[in-house]
Amino acid sequence: MADNRLFQTLFILLEKGGATAPELARRFEVSVRTIYRDIDILSSVGIPVYTTRGKGGGIFIQENFVLNKSLLSEQEQKQILLSLQGLSILDEENTSALLSKLGGIFQKQNMNWIEMDFSEWSRKNEDIFHKLQSAIFKSKIIDFTYHSGKGERETRSAEPLKLVFKSRDWYLYAFCQTRQDYRMFKLNRIKNLQITERDFSRAAPEKVFKSDSRCSEEAVALSLLFQKEMAYRIYDEFEEVIENKDGNYFVNIALPNNESLYRFLLSFGDGVEILAPHHIRKTMIAKIDAMKNKYNT
Repeated sequence: MADNRLFQTLFILLEKGGATAPELARRFEVSVRTIYRDIDILSSVGIPVYTTRGKGGGIFIQENFVLNKSLLSEQEQKQILLSLQGLSILDEENTSALLSKLGGIFQKQNMNWIEMDFSEWSRKNEDIFHKLQSAIFKSKIIDFTYHSGKGERETRSAEPLKLVFKSRDWYLYAFCQTRQDYRMFKLNRIKNLQITERDFSRAAPEKVFKSDSRCSEEAVALSLLFQKEMAYRIYDEFEEVIENKDGNYFVNIALPNNESLYRFLLSFGDGVEILAPHHIRKTMIAKIDAMKNKYNT
């Protein structure tokens, strides 16, 4: 607790240029004597803090002090800045100022090491992303319309717990009050989102995918044969690919056994053949026949 107070005190002095002992004592709910003891500790480890008396006096830190001289190693400074830079990709408005400020404190240059653009896929979800972020931070229940993978349109109420990124898509992990269970909701399918004034107190798990098996759908092991013309997509979609002597590609993979599986495979057109399992192959044949029948006159 004391270490945390020391670190916060240092940042207050760096941010404001100075503060009085009574101000710091009220902020941390400790005595003025404790604050002066903290200042002595900071000074003893080489941080140039000093006090002045009289009107306008207080506790100050030497101008142009560089934080890396005392508290954080070179690697720790880089980790902080790189983490903030990654976060700024999703929340530039709230993190860019802090990133710039800490970069100046650490006197680091050339930290602009990464650029990502999700605009083609996720700009349409930007508004809903920030609404959900707000609901999570404020612990407010949300109401929304959801289009499930089964083609059903339902009204849901949920306690939003965490935003997660999985397999190129954003999801909301929440406790669904409508179903009285934990659920994953794909952001693309959430419509008419409303943040209510109803509070909740449920905490989010540290690791969604490891701690709650209810989030993972039943998977099916597939053996797929792709035509060589599909190479441009195969290497985008799969990690382990075997190239046959004839130039075609063989893939073994486990995928969620739901309706999205068939839509995914159908997106390859006649460029893929399901070799196994038989029941998935049989279902795909039935779907193709049903599609064909729609165009029969």
